[in-house]
This record gives sequence, structure tokens and C-alpha cells, in this order.
Amino acid sequence: MRINIRKLALAGMMTALGVCLSNFSFPVGVSRCFPIQHLLNVLSGVFLGPGYALGFAFSTSLLRNLLGTGSLLAFPGSMVGAVLGALLYQNTKKLWTAFAGEIMGTGILGGMLCYPMALLLMGNQEAALFTYVIPFLISSAGGCVLAGILLGSLFQSGTFHYLKGIVEESPKIERKR
Repeated sequence: MRINIRKLALAGMMTALGVCLSNFSFPVGVSRCFPIQHLLNVLSGVFLGPGYALGFAFSTSLLRNLLGTGSLLAFPGSMVGAVLGALLYQNTKKLWTAFAGEIMGTGILGGMLCYPMALLLMGNQEAALFTYVIPFLISSAGGCVLAGILLGSLFQSGTFHYLKGIVEESPKIERKR
């Protein structure tokens, strides 16, 4: 297995940003919406790929839970959106697919995956299969708008391709199993 040092460092920096900015949230229905996580999910999908995006989303969710700024619902919401956005972008190289993957992955699939977690792990007897879908859709759409503004600026200035090249051409180390 090859580890890309720059992708690992970028995933670490994105995790730090996600944890540090976790207080930037707002209530929507039964959940707290965290658009910065969704912005970072899109960026991780575009710049890091599925494996590192999954690691970033898991690490951010874990740290936010340990620090008391997140809930167990952060895991399915962020992880599914980051991976689906990364997979779609990786296969098409079109930015809009990363946004669509984040919205579908977090808003719909992640929102539905929260139901068993809320019911079984959090004891929320009033949760239903689609309880978290609307709040997660709102949050992920807001994050995608922010990501679109940022990526659009990077793309127009030529910085997008420069950053993509830096991350891809990173020295790699072999990890022995």
C-alpha cells in the first residue's frame, strides 16, 4: 500500500479545520447543520480521493465527538458524503459530480443511515427513517454552495490545477504489511 504524504498532511489540515470550525453550525429541525463539514467533504473528494476523504471525515467526526462538539450522527452523514463525492469526481473529473455525491451521500443516504443510529445508539424513539434527510440536505447544500464558490475561484485563477498537481505528485512511501 502506498501512502501519499501530501494527501495525508492535507487530510490532517482539513481535519483540524473541521474540528476548529465545528462551532459554526445552526439548528434545522432535529439536528445541527454544519456546512463547513460539507465544504471540506467536497474539497477532500476533489483533492484527496475516496480513501483519504473517508479517513478525513471519520477523523473529524471522531474528534468532534470526543470534544463534545458533534454527535454520533456526524459519522454516517460526513463519511458517506465524502466517499460518494470522491468516487463520482474520481470517475468523471467533473466538479458538479463531487457536489452531487456530497448532497446525495450526506443528505439522503447519510440522513437515512442516521435513523438506526438515533434509534439504537442514542435512544431516540421518535426518529423515523427520513427524520434527518431534510436537515442533512439543507446542510450539505449550504456546504456545496460554499465549496462551489471556493473551487470556482480556484479554477478561474488557475490555482486549482496547480494545487491538484502538487497533491498528486507527492512523494509516496511504501508501507510493508
